[in-house]
Amino acid sequence: MKLRVPFLLTLLILLIDQGLKIYIKTHYFLGEEHLVIGSQSWFRLHFIENEGMAYGWKFGGEWGKMALTLFRLVAVVFGTWYISMIVRKKYHPGFIFCATLIYAGAIGNLIDSLFYGMIFENSDPFTQNLALPIWEDGFTGGYASFLHGRVVDMFYFPIITDATIPGWVPIWGGEPFEFFRPVFNVADASISMGVFIIFLFQRVFFEPEATEKEAMAS
Repeated sequence: MKLRVPFLLTLLILLIDQGLKIYIKTHYFLGEEHLVIGSQSWFRLHFIENEGMAYGWKFGGEWGKMALTLFRLVAVVFGTWYISMIVRKKYHPGFIFCATLIYAGAIGNLIDSLFYGMIFENSDPFTQNLALPIWEDGFTGGYASFLHGRVVDMFYFPIITDATIPGWVPIWGGEPFEFFRPVFNVADASISMGVFIIFLFQRVFFEPEATEKEAMAS
């Protein structure tokens, strides 16, 4: 596989991810939700902003947010080197594809964390405003500083709703239950897909390489 393949795949994922995020950010107010198909659809677009990790998880307030953004930045720098290395060493194409999915997803969310606070107005759920880019509002400034942007999420799949955990279940018995609760974006989905496929096909991706090394050693 040539290096241009991971590059083009990364570019495609980023274009889809950022294009959808910018559309949602500038056309939905925070908390706005629309059914994609039908009146009882389990596939919805629901605009939230995530201050922490993927799928809405949080991490340690403002300092945690900055640490997470810096970690993402280091991971992307390392990923740039790692992708070029596995292409050069001719790793399994499936593994290169999955690594690229993870890499592109990390870049997608990093862009939000680095720059969205500087280039977009604040999304206020009370005024239900549409957050314009600063160049459309007289360059009055964004809602946060560098490294403190919030990640835009929009995909919501409440497949099971209004359910209750059976009373015999320890700790959570009797609590309301919903599946699938987290709201996520294209970048999150790209990372999750890459990790899942590697886990599913790890023997295909890695065993031939191990066998070849053993043969060379003998």
